Amino acid sequence: MLLILVVASCSIVLLRTEYGSQMLKYAKDTVKAKPATATELPKPKYKPTPAYRPPPITDPFPLLATSTPPPIPKWNQPRENLSQEYDLPVPPPLLIGFTRSWPILLQAVVSYITAGWPPSQIFVIENTGVHNSNAQGKLTLQNPFFLNHTILHMLGVNIVQTPVLLSFAQLQNFYLSMSYDNGWPYYFWSHMDVLALSYEEGKKDKTAKYDDPDYKTIYELCVSTLAEARKKEDGIDGRPRWGLRFFAYDHLALVNPAAYEDIGGWDTLIPYYITDCDMHSRVRMANWSIEDGRAGIVADVSVVLDDLAVLYRIPGIHPSFTDPNPPPPKEEDSKDKRMSRRDDVEKANTKSDEKGNANDDENLDAWRALLREAEAMSHYKHGDRGRNTWQTGQRGGKGEPYHYDAAGLAEALEVITEAGKEVYRRKWGHRDCDLITGAGLKIDDQWQVQKDW
Repeated sequence: MLLILVVASCSIVLLRTEYGSQMLKYAKDTVKAKPATATELPKPKYKPTPAYRPPPITDPFPLLATSTPPPIPKWNQPRENLSQEYDLPVPPPLLIGFTRSWPILLQAVVSYITAGWPPSQIFVIENTGVHNSNAQGKLTLQNPFFLNHTILHMLGVNIVQTPVLLSFAQLQNFYLSMSYDNGWPYYFWSHMDVLALSYEEGKKDKTAKYDDPDYKTIYELCVSTLAEARKKEDGIDGRPRWGLRFFAYDHLALVNPAAYEDIGGWDTLIPYYITDCDMHSRVRMANWSIEDGRAGIVADVSVVLDDLAVLYRIPGIHPSFTDPNPPPPKEEDSKDKRMSRRDDVEKANTKSDEKGNANDDENLDAWRALLREAEAMSHYKHGDRGRNTWQTGQRGGKGEPYHYDAAGLAEALEVITEAGKEVYRRKWGHRDCDLITGAGLKIDDQWQVQKDW
C-alpha cells in the first residue's frame, strides 16, 4: 500500500512538473514574442447593432427629489407593537431582493408601505454584485444595477448588501442565514416585481372596510396568519409542522426557517427557474405544511406607475403606468400606445370621480382606481408583453464600476437557467413540477431514480 501511495504521489508531482514546464515555456515565448501590429491581429466579427433600444427610464417618484415622503393613508398606518397583540416574540420582517430595475423595486417598496407594512420591518436585499458602488452613489439611473440608497433610507426601510451577486437559490439561502444572524423565528419575503394593496373595500371573512374599526391591512392579516400557523401546527401527534404560507403563490410568502433547515436549504445547483418546484416539493415530502392564504392584493407586474405618489392618494394624481422596456414601435402605429393607454385611464378616472361624488367616498373610489390599474398591469405582463421583459429595460452604465453588458447578462442567465433545469431532471428523473402527485417521489429519491420519459 505504501509503495502504491508513493508512486501515485510521484505521478502527481510529475504531472504538475510537466504542466508547470509547459506554462513556463508559454510565458517565455510570450515575453520573447514581438508585439503584433494592427494588421497582424485577427479581426473579430461583431454582432450587428440592435435596430431598437428601449427609451431611457424615468424617475417614478419625482416628489422625493425635493421633499420627504408624504404621509400614508391614515387607515393604513400600522399600530405600534402590533406583533405583540398577536403574541409574536419578534416583529416579522419582510425581505425583498433586488438585482436590477430600480423603478420596479421602488414601486414594490412604496406599495407595501402605503398598504400598511411598517417600513422599519422591510429589508431590501441589494444583490447586485457592485459592492459599495450604489451606497457611494457611483452608479446612474440607466445602469441596470442602480439602487438609490438615499431614497430607500428616506422611506425608512433597511438595506442589506450581499457579498457577491447570488443566484435566486443562493439568495434564498442568504435569507435563511439572515434569520440565524438576526434571531428571526420566521420571516416574509416578496418578489420585487409586485404591486401590493390592502383590502380597503373589505373582504368577506378577512376584514371590514377601510373606515370600519375591524379593518385589517395586508400587514395585519399576514401577522394574524403567522400567529395562527404557530398555534395550530406544532408537529404533535404526527400533524405536519407549519412550513410555508403563500399569498398569491410566492409573490408574498411566509417562511418557517426550521423547515428549510430540516431539508438542507435551497439546492443551489438549480439556481433559477424550477428551483422552487424542487424546494417546495421537498418541504412537503418532509411533512412540513404549505398552505395558501389571502391577506391582500399582490399583483404580479412588469410595468411601473407613472407617479408613485398616487399610492399616497394625493389629490389630482390619477393612476397610469408605463412599460420601462416597451416593445419596438410598429410602423403602422400612428399614435403612441402609452398615450392611448393614458387616455383610457383618464376616461376611467373621470367615471370614478363621478361615482365618488355620488357615493361621497372619494377614498374608496381612489382605491378602486388603483385596483383597476393593478389588474391592467398584471394583464399586460401575462398577456400583452411577456413576464420578464422588464428585466432588460436599462441598457446604460458603461464605464461605471462593475459594469456588465445588459443583453449579455440576460443571455448568460438563460444559459445558467437551462443548465439548472437539466440538473433538476437528472436529480429527480422527472421533468415537471409535480414530483409528488405526478411521479410519486419521496425525499430520499433524489438522484436515485431513472428518468420517466
